[in-house]
Amino acid sequence: MDKQFVDTLFDVKGKVALLTGATGALGKAVATGFGLAGMKVVITGRGEDKCKAVCDEMAAMGIECSYITGDPAVEEDVKRVVAGTVEKYGEINVLLTAAGYNHAQPIVEQELSEWQKIISSDVQATWLYAKYVGIQMIAQGKGGKMILVSSARSKMGMAGYTGYATAKAGVDLMAQSLACEWSAKHHINVNTINPTVFRSDLTEWMFDPESEIYKNFLRRLPIGRLGEPEDFVGPCIFLASKASDFMTGANVAVEGGYWAN
Repeated sequence: MDKQFVDTLFDVKGKVALLTGATGALGKAVATGFGLAGMKVVITGRGEDKCKAVCDEMAAMGIECSYITGDPAVEEDVKRVVAGTVEKYGEINVLLTAAGYNHAQPIVEQELSEWQKIISSDVQATWLYAKYVGIQMIAQGKGGKMILVSSARSKMGMAGYTGYATAKAGVDLMAQSLACEWSAKHHINVNTINPTVFRSDLTEWMFDPESEIYKNFLRRLPIGRLGEPEDFVGPCIFLASKASDFMTGANVAVEGGYWAN
């Protein structure tokens, strides 16, 4: 070991990162963090206007950023986004899958079509991007890092979550299975991050300190607060860097201690 080894442990400058769900709170925060750390960032989502707005905002910060729209659960869209990223930057070194969907509802009330939408958005979309980015990484012969966004809910059931909890448990096991397929043979590390509730447009109402929902959540979080999108930037840079080279198939708890309580 020498100083250069330590100084460059978390260096991700020049890496090409493809991020799904990058117009959401977590995806946007990590995409921005990756860009400010010196990575070339390609974001993707369904909406042209939202993708362009996020990319323009990052470009104004000096980040090298591009966007390609597409539905992450549609195979031909995924192929096109992966091919477009390679055409733009020549390779893909890091994948982060932050696209997802939930509709909490009792099983006896939930239509099969709604359950299938959750599975498609959370599991199928992740599987498709892992497959086609994996094909590209294997062809490059340089290894790579995949960070699949799961949830603290993947290991703790909850009423109304037979879709979401099932889907995220599947993402956890997908990462572990891919680690077995790829890590030794192709040097591709595949891990998940498992957040609990964090601030977004959909969860802002839960951050009212006077509400019983907020107080109840705090009782279950040893860290003493709910999450912010920026809380996930550090763990994701770690998982994208060589500092995590000996980690694969891990479900990384970034949930304020929720699993510990």
